[in-house]
Order: sequence, then structure tokens, then C-alpha cells
Amino acid sequence: MSNQNQAGEMGRRHFMRHIATSAATIPTMQFISHLRANADEVKKKNKAAILMWMGGGPPTIDIWDLKPGSKNGGEFQPIDTAAPGVKISEHMPKTAQVMDKLSLVRSMSTREADHGRGRYYMHTGYVPNPTIVHPTFGSVVSNELGTKRENLEIPAFVSIGGNSGSPGFMGMRHAPFVVNADGRIRNASMGDVSRDRLRQRLGMLGVIEDNFIQSNRGDSPQAHKDIYQGAVNLMTSRQMEAFQVNKEPAEMVEKYGANNFGRGLLMARRLVETGVPFVEVNLGGWDLHNNVFNTLRDQRLPVLDTGIAALTDDLTQRGMIDDVVLIWMGEFGRTPRINGGVGRDHWAASWSVMLGGGGLNNGQAVGQTDRDGVSVVGKSYLPGDIWATVAYALGIPMDTVFTSKRGRPMKIANGGTPIKELVG
Repeated sequence: MSNQNQAGEMGRRHFMRHIATSAATIPTMQFISHLRANADEVKKKNKAAILMWMGGGPPTIDIWDLKPGSKNGGEFQPIDTAAPGVKISEHMPKTAQVMDKLSLVRSMSTREADHGRGRYYMHTGYVPNPTIVHPTFGSVVSNELGTKRENLEIPAFVSIGGNSGSPGFMGMRHAPFVVNADGRIRNASMGDVSRDRLRQRLGMLGVIEDNFIQSNRGDSPQAHKDIYQGAVNLMTSRQMEAFQVNKEPAEMVEKYGANNFGRGLLMARRLVETGVPFVEVNLGGWDLHNNVFNTLRDQRLPVLDTGIAALTDDLTQRGMIDDVVLIWMGEFGRTPRINGGVGRDHWAASWSVMLGGGGLNNGQAVGQTDRDGVSVVGKSYLPGDIWATVAYALGIPMDTVFTSKRGRPMKIANGGTPIKELVG
């Protein structure tokens, strides 16, 4: 399958400016064969992905791949989980109970231990390149799935609590729509403009925009029209209620955690339930060069544990767990060696990512690191392999190829391969 996408790029600031003024002016082959055989079923189920992004680089050696008895083991102990043979941190007890719905990839290995480069690599599957801006994977999903959902009136890619990355050559139609965890969207009201009046103004605008599009002045006019339409959809759609976490029962909010990460995950569930195919929820504060164990014990892990467990259980109870892929990762891991400040520094050679749901073969740990956590033992994995696994679970064919603005063919997930243990 070939998919050429050369939409013009416009800044998100431009998009938001239009929302602010809208009310006044306009207001491998076996995998491929398997996917094709199930294409109709995939379309019916409205597959989706929720990425939990851990900005700063979390110490996965203290969360998912503990090393008791090692000089690098740290202060925490591993505990058993609902997945036989899979142990995780003692400070993740709630997640341990739903681990049969989740899996770990313990043999990630990259060379990007810089925050910016690592973030780019993990989001896109490509190392940074000065000649091209690759799309963050949420934009890929928006392009492949969002455009096919005729009843979806709100953005197909939502990022909660922080920006995700650029849509690159996908164009601004597939940029992340960034909101806060409280669900309030500024300037998305129609004000005093009636729907009839709005319809008249949109009609006049449409004539002007169509004339520009027909004048063959490049991709920008069509992108401009798409952005306006997105703004209008936001203001007029009942699907906007998906952002309103305050409509959830108090006990559900408490279950997820009364904090931005918990509310963000709850909003993510509401959004994918509405039909949004990709949601990213941000939880920062992982750049733990100092005081790593106290910070994890007292701050990061209680929030993380509660949120992951609640989301997994909620999706399971609603019969959605096999249709929603869960991804947990940061830009890299942290050093096995504990530094003089009782912290861990940047480390990309051996670390872990969590995947779950999505009909994957869950309840297992794929790959391993050595006794001290310093090196991967056996096969290692790259970001493209993670995103290829996600694409597989979402029903996006592995032979999908995009075309960059320079005319270069770009394979989905940088040609990564779905992880066989998870999809076989």
C-alpha cells in the first residue's frame, strides 16, 4: 500500500489563533497477510492507542527490570504479578495486579541519550535529520485511522498535559491537539453567534477558500481550509464532552488519581471511547540525577501505579482492552550505576518499555538485560520495532509507505518489525 501525503505545514499557533477568532469571523509477510485477512474487523472496532509519555527518562531498572543482589540494584525489591514469572517494583502493587493485561520489553537499546534527540527518536522511530522532519507517531495514526472515521468531529490526535512533536510531512491536519488535564479548551466557544449565522459565514468563506485551492498555489490553501474546519468542528460538536472529565463520577476520578496524570488518563479513555485513535498523556519529572529512590517512592511511582492500574482495569471492564494499545515509555532509561547524588544519569544502552492491551500476547517480559542491567542479553529492540508492534495491533499494514515533501519514500515505523512474542 502506498500513501502519499504532502499536506502543507502551518504552525499550531495559527490553528489556535483561528479558534480564538472563529466566533467573530468564522467562528514482515505473515504479519501483512494476517492484517489483510482481518481488515474489515479492525475497521469495525475503532482501534486506538494511548501513549503514556514519561518526560525526562525514567529509571526502568527501578520499575520494570529490577536487579536484586546486584551492586546496581538500588533500594527497591521486586514483587510477583498477575503475569507468571514477571516481577516488577514493590512500589507498583496495583499495576502488578493487572500485569496479565500488560507486557514488558526489557531489551531496548538506542544510542540517543540526549533529551531532545531521544524524545524525537522514540516518538518518530527515526533519528533526527536536518533535512527532514519526521512525523510523531500519533500523526501517523491520525493520517491512517483518523481520516477514515467519518463520524469523528474532534481531532484524531490529542496530547494531554504537554506537546508531543511535529506532524512533519503529514501536515498540520494531523498535528497533536494539546489540552490540559482539566479538559478546558480556551476560545472554543461560539460566543453570541447563532448556528445559522455561522453556517452563512462558513459558506462565504468556503467560496473564497475553494477559489484559492483551484488556483494551484500549493498545498497551503487546502491546509488552511482543513484547519478552519477543525476549529468549527471543535466548537459545534457534542463530542467535545469527551474532554470534560468533571462529568465522571467522583469515585472514578478517585480511582484514576486526583492528579493531572490520573485525570489525563481518564480523559484519554473518554476520548478513545468517542473514536479518537491516538491520545498521548504526559507525566514529566523523571530526570532523576539526584535522590532517585525517595522521589520514586514518595512522588512518581504512587501516581504512576494508580493511573496505569485504573486505566487497564477500566478498559477491561468496558470490554475495550483488546482494542486499545497502551504504550509507556520515555526518551531513554537511566544508568545502572548509582551516582554520588544517589541518582541515576542518562542511559540508552539497556532499558525497558511497557506495552499492553490491543489484543497483544500480554502477560510476559520480552528480552532481558544482564545481572547488573548494563547490557542487553540476546536480541535488542529499537523504537521502530515498538511502533511497528503498535501499528500491527491497530491494523495498519506494515507495507505502508509515505512520501516526504522532498519525494523520498518513508516506510512506516522506519521499517521496524512487530515483536513476534507479542503478535505471533
